[in-house]
Amino acid sequence: MARPGKQASNEGRQLDRQTASATFPSAAAAVADARRFVRKVLADWGMDEAADDAVLATSELATNAVAYAGTSFEVSCRLEGGDIEIEVRDRHPTRGIEMPGVTASSGRGLPSIARLAASWGVSYDRRTKGVWFRLPRPGADEGGAEPGASDDAAAEAEPAPGIARAERAARGFGLDTVAEAGLETGVPGAQPRDDRLGGERLDGDGMGETPAAGDRLLRSPAAVEAMEDAVAAVREVLGADGAAVLLTERDGRLIMGASGGTAAEMPLGGLTVGGLAPAVRAGSPWVAPDAADPAAAALRAGSLAAAPLESQGRLTGLLVAVSSAPGRFEEADGARLGRLADEISLSLEKARVGELERSWRGWLSFVAEASDLLAGTLDQERTMALVAQLVVPRLATWCAVYTVTETEPARLAYVWHADETRADGLRDLLDQASTAPPMDAPGPWNGLAGAPEDVRTAAGDTADDQVYAFPLIARGRRIGSIVIGRPAGDRFQRSAIELAEELSRRAALAVDNARLFSAQTAMSSALQRSLLPPGIPEIPGLEVAVVYEPAGEGSEVGGDFYDVFESGVRPGAPQSPSRWRFAIGDVCGTGPEAAAVTGLARHALRILAAEDMSVPGVLARLNRLILGEGERGRLLTLLHGEIAARRRRDGVTIRLTSAGHPPPLVLDPEGGVREAATPQPLLGVFDGVEFHTDTLELRRGEVLLCVTDGVTERRSGNRLLGDGHGLERLLAGCTGLSAGAVAARIQRAVRDFGPEPSNDDVALIVLRAS
Repeated sequence: MARPGKQASNEGRQLDRQTASATFPSAAAAVADARRFVRKVLADWGMDEAADDAVLATSELATNAVAYAGTSFEVSCRLEGGDIEIEVRDRHPTRGIEMPGVTASSGRGLPSIARLAASWGVSYDRRTKGVWFRLPRPGADEGGAEPGASDDAAAEAEPAPGIARAERAARGFGLDTVAEAGLETGVPGAQPRDDRLGGERLDGDGMGETPAAGDRLLRSPAAVEAMEDAVAAVREVLGADGAAVLLTERDGRLIMGASGGTAAEMPLGGLTVGGLAPAVRAGSPWVAPDAADPAAAALRAGSLAAAPLESQGRLTGLLVAVSSAPGRFEEADGARLGRLADEISLSLEKARVGELERSWRGWLSFVAEASDLLAGTLDQERTMALVAQLVVPRLATWCAVYTVTETEPARLAYVWHADETRADGLRDLLDQASTAPPMDAPGPWNGLAGAPEDVRTAAGDTADDQVYAFPLIARGRRIGSIVIGRPAGDRFQRSAIELAEELSRRAALAVDNARLFSAQTAMSSALQRSLLPPGIPEIPGLEVAVVYEPAGEGSEVGGDFYDVFESGVRPGAPQSPSRWRFAIGDVCGTGPEAAAVTGLARHALRILAAEDMSVPGVLARLNRLILGEGERGRLLTLLHGEIAARRRRDGVTIRLTSAGHPPPLVLDPEGGVREAATPQPLLGVFDGVEFHTDTLELRRGEVLLCVTDGVTERRSGNRLLGDGHGLERLLAGCTGLSAGAVAARIQRAVRDFGPEPSNDDVALIVLRAS
């Protein structure tokens, strides 16, 4: 529950003191709940503009708390001095924060927080550990200019807020888009590449860097609007027949950004930055009096005036005015055009950084959402399928997941292609690849080249795809690799490679968790089967039905058990069995410790019964055995009884003892229900307890129902199934049913009683005299 702080009457005090917090369980679903909580709090405070950053950072920290601390966690939101401070505090102060690439080889850590937040840190106390981060209040001056300073002065003092945020993003991601924007990132992966203009490097003082890619500007509505306004302004100021904004591409080509007048219908042909006038190298405007200028020729103009659009030493594009008449423009026109180009350059740079930030946020949101999806399943096959389908088609055309174990080499576990018709050919190609994907470090993989020629032919163009491989490393162990591919002519952007690498780190932990869970489930299931009886004997004159449902997903052994078995023959009678025993019990807790007591109880019951020990004697001996286990012992409730056939086969006689167990119920043919045993102390608490038996004559048509508290304490909100004699009323409605039908009705009623799955084991035995 959120706990809003009191609001002071003074608005400034209100910002200083306003707080809200909520506590969440250690579960994958809690991460999404934490995100919704933070978004709602910021919306209530009127700070929706900061919500995206805050939600993404909270998602990282909440997942860290679930994955590494393994405890419940508290999310606190505070407004302090106008800043938004959010803290995620877990209950495991001694377990340190994992930092991939610094202190851990896998998993997720805090790099995203450094990219998003203005500041962050870790605080400890004796019982908890908290990671906090601060974001500036929306609308606050991030440039740090003093009050009253001019906008120009502030702009010169610090980069624009969007650029500052993009720079922080670049320090962590090193995206291609950051390099395109010309930001100084300080990250090796984000430095400009050497493939400058198809091998030709521009020299000169002003334009020594790779041109920025203009296609990003065409995706920005703000940039398109700015370019259209610039075209209209050029035609009005210079009286030109036409005007255009030409944008540079990474390979040096010029593409049309916006145009008007006679320039609207003009193709650019093969115009490149390298073919422009020398003035562009110095970042200066120029005037071309005739069509001898390459730009004028490409635009089919008689004369031309042009000025470069620059951003931090990079050529963004050209602002061009054209005329059909030679000698139309003078040097003064070029100077005016240069001033217009300076103005539009600022607008385009702002739009470029906005698009960069939008793209970066989109990818970061993708990674956060992908982490939630991966954390939401513990099925190994489903996890691998989810990884592949997250990659395709966002990052690659196809994806394959390999797994490896300590005893087996790399095995192709899953293949996914954007074109389903190519999936089979791709699988054959990967199966026949000459080498296994690298398991140590990410990088290009050329294994497809070694596949047999007939397999390559069947795979078609896929055989020539570009391929990258990323190792799956979890908890210091190599568990497989992810391989992604794109067509040969569709190069991988650096951003896609880095995001695939980030996704592979998170996928490795998810796959390993699913693998460990599968192994634990299989082990628990085997142990659970060993604790249940191999079969139910046939008892003359008695119908027997049993139900057992462990709680949860099978990852832990339950504490409930039951048994029905032969115990001996009556003295002087033939060697066919004439006595049987049954038991139903509930060990306090679950897991290995509870399983040890369950195994002890079930096997002791059979051994002691074979020694012809009475029911009270068996319970007394079992009580001493549990007490003898010391701290390893667990409390045990047990209902144990002996069944003896009646001479006239008119039902059976049952002598039973209820040691702290829910009382058994008897249903008569007329629909009456009564309890059949008196309560006695449970086992594992007191030494020297003496037990006694209650005798029950179960006549033809009568039903004895024995259950564990997973039935009576089945919860729906604040109600329990056993409240107000609920189980008695349920049993009364089973008049005339067989033992199997009674068991099925009780089982269905337990399942349907509450909307949530039961969190306790359910066991029941139904005996009906026939």
